[in-house]
Amino acid sequence: MIKKLFSHTAIYGLAPQVAKIAQIFVLPIITQDLTDLDFGVAGIMTAYTTAISVLAVLGLRVVLINSFFKSSGQYKWAWRQIYGFLTLWNFFYAIILGFLIYLVVPEQASENRIEIMLLNIGPFILFGPIATIGTTYYQINQKPVQVGLRTAILGILGVFLNLYFISYLKMGYMGWFWSTFLVGVISNFSYWYPMNIQLGIKPIFNFKWKLIKKSLKISLPTVPHFYSGYLLNSSDKMVMDMVNVGTGDIGKYNVAYTIGNIVQQVGTASGLAIGPMMMEKYKKGDDIGARNLVFVLQILFLICTFLACIWLREIFAFLIRNDTLASMYSLGIIIVMGYNYRPMYMGSNNKLFYTEKTKVLWRVTFVAGVINVVSNFLLIPIFGFQIAAFTTFVSLMFMGYIGFYLKIFKRINNAEYYPIRWLLITVILTGMAYYLVELPIPSKLVLTSLFVFILGLLFLFFKKKINEFRK
Repeated sequence: MIKKLFSHTAIYGLAPQVAKIAQIFVLPIITQDLTDLDFGVAGIMTAYTTAISVLAVLGLRVVLINSFFKSSGQYKWAWRQIYGFLTLWNFFYAIILGFLIYLVVPEQASENRIEIMLLNIGPFILFGPIATIGTTYYQINQKPVQVGLRTAILGILGVFLNLYFISYLKMGYMGWFWSTFLVGVISNFSYWYPMNIQLGIKPIFNFKWKLIKKSLKISLPTVPHFYSGYLLNSSDKMVMDMVNVGTGDIGKYNVAYTIGNIVQQVGTASGLAIGPMMMEKYKKGDDIGARNLVFVLQILFLICTFLACIWLREIFAFLIRNDTLASMYSLGIIIVMGYNYRPMYMGSNNKLFYTEKTKVLWRVTFVAGVINVVSNFLLIPIFGFQIAAFTTFVSLMFMGYIGFYLKIFKRINNAEYYPIRWLLITVILTGMAYYLVELPIPSKLVLTSLFVFILGLLFLFFKKKINEFRK
């Protein structure tokens, strides 16, 4: 069982990183053919489209999962009705999305307004929610390879399509939109055939409204929790556009997220990996063991992100072949260090999930997102677009640590996490990295060697415990 947990979480966690690694190698090539305007248009459109993306499935994935486990012999009947409802809903969603895109396309991209709109809504009109249906089916049937292979292959395809459209055809920001459209179509079709033809999960359009209403009653309350991810990671650029920050400056901020996006993906992957291990510890009543896993992951995150940040000037100079855009490394430091919230966030949230105390989750996630949005509206007009990196950092720290102070968590928790100490360490290392990044390369080599030595000692210290757990 433990072996299966490790192998499955490894597949889910590592598959998205294959494309990220490929993207690193082509980034120095495509950035030679991109400007801050290209990054700005792409960043603005991504921010707005992501703003309503949570409405595409209305949180109904949780109902799909529950119906599978509670009615394993008849789940297809419920799935087909939800599939039919969401297919019809996706037409309305596509209209809403298209109208939004038409309104918010920057003036600099107005000549491509209709094309951008059609490329964004195309997959929803052609395939509806089939990607959600397919990934959910394979995940709950413990077939991670089906999802992992698609993620890795389509991710690599997207990278090379970007290379073709941007560097060969010189399409600028439109290259991203065409790549995303083609990958979306191929991804949806790869799920459509096995679901509809092989498994017979076809949409029922004459669905029972009683079932749909009951399902929505369960799913809609989860929307604010899932929406928090957008409020923290993508809303910055939408707020900048709304307060009249220039498209070029938005592009610069988007570039600052280059490494931050990768760290965010690593954080998500680590959650998939450590989650089952913590659940096993909770099952045995070993809260201390679960906490120690969080501590190990937190130490690894802090060391690795700190090392990455002190070298971020050189990393940006290599990856971003544009002097103006590469100068955004200082903002990148704040963003990257902000994602150190993830291990401690899992420390409190996984316990809440295990004990099914999920009703309070919105107080952590959604409130953190609101803090980020409100702060940006208030501060960006005064301090400029750069302040958004700092508001994101503060909001992520809030989300990572506030869970430890919830009354319900204090009641169910049996291990001390020392959240204030970890928060202070994160803030201190962030401040250090912000200044050490300017050191000459020889000094950075000495620092890096020291931290790698510490990392090696930690590995040896915890190796015995990790091996005991695997047994």
